[in-house]
Amino acid sequence: MSKIKINRLTNANIYMDGNNLLGRAEEIQLPQIKHKMAEHKALGMVGSAEFFAGIDKLECKIKWNALYTEVLKKAANPFIAVQLQVRASLETYNSMGKLAEAPAIAYITGTFKEFPLGNFKPQDNAEYETTMSVNYAKLIVNGEEIFEIDVLENIYKVEGTDILETYRNNIGA
Repeated sequence: MSKIKINRLTNANIYMDGNNLLGRAEEIQLPQIKHKMAEHKALGMVGSAEFFAGIDKLECKIKWNALYTEVLKKAANPFIAVQLQVRASLETYNSMGKLAEAPAIAYITGTFKEFPLGNFKPQDNAEYETTMSVNYAKLIVNGEEIFEIDVLENIYKVEGTDILETYRNNIGA
């Protein structure tokens, strides 16, 4: 029996405000969760330490393989948030082959901050890359919530546990 298990995500589909965009995006870069850390140093400490101080801004980039007016209409309005759902199939392998497949779903809400008019080259398909400022992100794998972040509501959940609940209570939110 093999002890090694390999997970692979090799494809995905995007839904925008519930509309299926199968085959329209060439690539999506989901937000990178980056914790801001504040340095603490004091008399009597032999060194310094860093502690959690918040979450850095979240961004999502999508490279579209052609001009899609329904996408650009939403991208053109910086005042209306868009909901994305990115669905993938997480495959698990060992030396005997594929063991399992499970859904991996990312939920993203944000507003577009960049949208192009396109790059044109002779005999080459035009490319369009949009950038979103993200205020909500959630990842669920095989029905299990990995994390959920809502920047505007001060919510940060890990495995379903709200790690900012005490903080919100302390500040009276």
